[in-house]
Amino acid sequence: MIFDNYEIWWITGAQLLYGGDAVVKVDSHSKEMVDSLNNSGKLPVKVVYKGTANSSREVADLMTAANNDPRCAGVITWMHTFSPAKMWIHGLQILNKPMLHFHTQYNAEIPWETMDMDFMNLNQSAHGDREFGHICSRMRIRRKVVTGYWKDDATLERIAVWQRVAVAWADSQDMLILRFGDQMNNVAVTDGDKVEAEIRMGYHVDYCPFSEVLSYFHKVADADVDALVETYFKEYDHEKSLEDKSTEAYRKIWNSAKAELTLRAILTDKGAKGFTTNFDDLGDVNVDETGNGFDQIPGLASQRLMAEGYGFGAEGDWKSAALYRTVWVMSQGRGCSFLEDYTLNFDGKQSAILQAHMLEVCPLIAEQRPRLEVHFLGIGYRKTQTARLVFTSRPGYGVTATVVDMGNRFRLIVNDVDCIKSKPLPKLPVASALWIPQPSFEIGATAWILAGGTHHSCFSYVLTPEYWEDYAEMAGIEMVHIDKNTTIEDFKQNLRLGEVYYMLNRSFYK
Repeated sequence: MIFDNYEIWWITGAQLLYGGDAVVKVDSHSKEMVDSLNNSGKLPVKVVYKGTANSSREVADLMTAANNDPRCAGVITWMHTFSPAKMWIHGLQILNKPMLHFHTQYNAEIPWETMDMDFMNLNQSAHGDREFGHICSRMRIRRKVVTGYWKDDATLERIAVWQRVAVAWADSQDMLILRFGDQMNNVAVTDGDKVEAEIRMGYHVDYCPFSEVLSYFHKVADADVDALVETYFKEYDHEKSLEDKSTEAYRKIWNSAKAELTLRAILTDKGAKGFTTNFDDLGDVNVDETGNGFDQIPGLASQRLMAEGYGFGAEGDWKSAALYRTVWVMSQGRGCSFLEDYTLNFDGKQSAILQAHMLEVCPLIAEQRPRLEVHFLGIGYRKTQTARLVFTSRPGYGVTATVVDMGNRFRLIVNDVDCIKSKPLPKLPVASALWIPQPSFEIGATAWILAGGTHHSCFSYVLTPEYWEDYAEMAGIEMVHIDKNTTIEDFKQNLRLGEVYYMLNRSFYK
């Protein structure tokens, strides 16, 4: 439903040199093309035609309007005919929304037998789009360029990718991440510059003491908890014995449900889109007359909230929490999760990395129906029986990503991975995935480490590297991509070039 809250504006470039009749024709063609895009069923976001731009004043007015309209997630520009690019300068200086430059043409083929000078003057996208592209490059305007016929499925899919990223970018511009407790002590990679993150990527990170969380805990009604527990039993496989209200296991599930309702209440009340937890900060165990409060890490709550679209990062990892929310929006809530590199499995060409966490893996990647289980968790401030969803991920291609603070810039690291069939973990009852990073375990893992990658990442079966290219372009951050063609020699060279580029060209980064 997030996509229904936004729209993409279409602005066609033209001019009055060829007379008013030509502009009328340009306008007619543009309306037909936009209607076709919206009726194609290929685009997730409605395209709204905003007319032709024939002068510098008209361009500036349209760009100002786009900036001021909260529903506008981005702008598509297309030069139907020759549109002198100097008239776009002031508008491009103003625009602060993502832009896609669409290089297409109304006619699919040249009408060889009938083409005359009037047709040539009117259909000059081959000419006008290069003029417009020049001024964008001259002004260092970040944008995506899509080239292709406007009715082709492949062309529409590239526009659809950009639309999803543009909406996710708009969503991140008022993203509030709540940190319940601080970060895990002495960990470097999950920390970073929160001020620069808000300047660069839009989201705001606030600390929320666990004492405030517990104030919401007290307000949760027992009847609501009972109802949520029943939902658990309906949605997940489980041992029948867990339904026995006299057992400790049932009490742990009941408390997990109360924790979920508590977190959802405070996130809703504050308008937050993501959160972090810290296993060393759960407040005082004796928070009510039963002494049951947050008696365990809210792992089950985190799993379910991630599935609903809330960003999550463990051990105070606010960058992962924000990035996961963006992944969830771009993928429209399909096949994604926060994950952690857990342990290695050396097996020749099948050498792989086990991805898991002590509790918090999203069930959206599960191959089978998740099982609701209760087991002892011997880590953190509160070592106790803890409820969680247990499953393994489905095999298939996916992409994982992380953002790291390099001191003078943020770096987005993207790795194509191949998830393979995992084995049961009877002594480690957690949700997990097993993957081989492309192009191989040795090269993929080495490149990730050379780039400074985190042990946390945000994974998706749905997203492709193109999504992350568009995201990095909108954010103006560095992106490095590890895929089937990566070699360590070339990758190290690209890292060195990136270091030089961002050291010398800070004006682009601003």
